[in-house]
Amino acid sequence: MKRGKKTEDAAADEENDTGSASAKKTKKAKEPEAPILYEDPPDKMTCKDGREANMKITSWNVDGLRAWVKKNGLDWVREESPDVLCLQETKCAEKSLPAAITSMPEYPYKYWASSDEKEGYSGVAMLCKTEPIKVTYGIGKEEHDKEGRVITAEFPTFYLVTTYVPNSGRGLVRLDYRKTWDVDFRAYLSELDIQKPLVLCGDLNVAHQEIDLKNPKGNKKNAGFTSDEREGFTQLLESGFTDSFRELYPEQTNAYTFWTYMMNSRSKNVGWRLDYFVLSSSLLPGLCDCKIRNKALGSDHCPISLHIAV
Repeated sequence: MKRGKKTEDAAADEENDTGSASAKKTKKAKEPEAPILYEDPPDKMTCKDGREANMKITSWNVDGLRAWVKKNGLDWVREESPDVLCLQETKCAEKSLPAAITSMPEYPYKYWASSDEKEGYSGVAMLCKTEPIKVTYGIGKEEHDKEGRVITAEFPTFYLVTTYVPNSGRGLVRLDYRKTWDVDFRAYLSELDIQKPLVLCGDLNVAHQEIDLKNPKGNKKNAGFTSDEREGFTQLLESGFTDSFRELYPEQTNAYTFWTYMMNSRSKNVGWRLDYFVLSSSLLPGLCDCKIRNKALGSDHCPISLHIAV
């Protein structure tokens, strides 16, 4: 393939050859186009109805909690200083948690969920500065809950749900399971929403629209961008929920939260927006801002933060 490509390129050069050595040199020296990056704008701290944000929630898929701690992820957390920190893909049983995070005095209320069957798989966490009224784990269905994917905290005026949604996998080997999850999880959220409005955050493992990933055409049959997964997210939104980032920035391109480690994807900003804050529609008047902190390193995902008046 490479040799053939070189041959094609050489033929093209010959067709365009003006006979000038300097022209050839100029062509060889041409640099690739700079990637189009997303610049997180200044934080908006006031919502549409004039209230000031009184809560900041941060969500981050850390792709392995122990490795992330070693990469100084907690230094960034202390600088960001959210009221609640939600983590996904911790890949760590509670007995194996690093002391650097279990002993954090900034977050005296810490909650962990991990896979019952596989060490180093899935897992979510929630760290709070103030104590929730109640905390529950899972969605009440054993086939989902054994993988440690959901923590729900009840606060005075809303629920906060953090989740790591199942990946459909290479070759879409878990797509059927993912479709079942989407139905069951949507039912769980809708039941909560009847009692109190909710904030859902986490790695939802779907890029909802073509604007939400760099290469939509080439990924229509890949996990995270199949029509089934996208339709599942559409149905969630139609159940009375809103993608907060798109509510605020409907036309924003090149805003991603995940980049594969391969092929220098992050430096080229060839990414996907897989991490979300989804809000009950009744919370929208208090929505101030949804941030993509794409300069924070330590994982193949970057953190996102929500400013909200509740």
